[in-house]
Amino acid sequence: MTPTLSLAKELINIQSITPNDNGCQKILIDRLKKIGFEITVLTSNGVTNFFALRGSDQNTLFAFSGHTDVVPPGELTEWHSPPFEASVRDGKLFGRGAADMKSALAAMTVATERFVEKHPNHTGKIGFLITSDEEGSGKDGTIRIVEYLQKNNMRLNYCLIGEASSNKKLGDVIKVGRRGSLHGELTVHGKQGHIAYPHLAINPIHRSFQALDHLTKIEWDSATALFSPTSFQIYNINADTGANNIIPGSLTARFNFRYSPESTAESLQKKVEQVFEAHQLNYDIKWNHSSNPFHSVAGALTKACQESIFRLCDVTTEPNTTGGTSDGRFIAATGAEIVELGLRNESIHHIDENADLNDLEKLTDLYESILEKILIEKVQIEKVH
Repeated sequence: MTPTLSLAKELINIQSITPNDNGCQKILIDRLKKIGFEITVLTSNGVTNFFALRGSDQNTLFAFSGHTDVVPPGELTEWHSPPFEASVRDGKLFGRGAADMKSALAAMTVATERFVEKHPNHTGKIGFLITSDEEGSGKDGTIRIVEYLQKNNMRLNYCLIGEASSNKKLGDVIKVGRRGSLHGELTVHGKQGHIAYPHLAINPIHRSFQALDHLTKIEWDSATALFSPTSFQIYNINADTGANNIIPGSLTARFNFRYSPESTAESLQKKVEQVFEAHQLNYDIKWNHSSNPFHSVAGALTKACQESIFRLCDVTTEPNTTGGTSDGRFIAATGAEIVELGLRNESIHHIDENADLNDLEKLTDLYESILEKILIEKVQIEKVH
């Protein structure tokens, strides 16, 4: 069994449903301490985080970012093997977190161990930003590590996030940004009454549907080279009174914007409220802005990823910004160049989540290669110039 596979299985065997780390981070901390990392544990409201740092000079700080928490496994009887008992079959590693993202954590750790063995006196610094609150609200996770870095005037130059970015082949996609997320919870007020006497009631369902339909037809902004247009999706509508002869007194609707940098949370809120006013709704709305969009301008890290992927995977990678949110939204505040590179995402959050064993080993090679390019080759080039 390879070191990466062994560590991935050890992590998967721990039931670390968000935000409970349940001991995963201790395993990583113990290994990082052995190769000279200093560890800062940052707990917040039951969430476990740590920042690890190796190196003391003032040159480049390159960091890996990842999470030890996983989503719940769902219906256990549908799994072909227990979700928290890592198993290998048909050339794949199965278990909750195999793709998202305990295998990537294992690959980061082993790649760093190999790099340090080869370059014990490397220039620059290596960091790890690890949380148990990525799959949950994120309010006490990576954002707390970023606050620690800012408070201590530690400049992060490059951050590689191990999220499952690949689609059909390892390395075919890297993420260089993400769209923002804005939630709205709408309450439309009517007047309850008997369904046989509609003239004595005000039906909030009838009054709402034209306005909501209007919102689904708006083109909020245009696509860019890296970002798809902002999308609006209603995911819940409720006006049930529990009886079939009552016009309800109110309707609630919940919706979400995944928005590009072409829009802002404020501009979207204003447009929505203008539509509701135009349709003369009596309404209240609560907004929850969960993340800003971010785009990391391509630099040395993007180039290192592209070159390593081409050499090791024979793939020309595609940088994009698709998918949900990631902790890159918090790390972007540091000004670091951010790239997400990880395993294939076809099974993440699914029953029988899995990772290809060959991809697991190749991901370790990719991470080691990127470390070499950022901390060794880049320094040598700079010295020449």
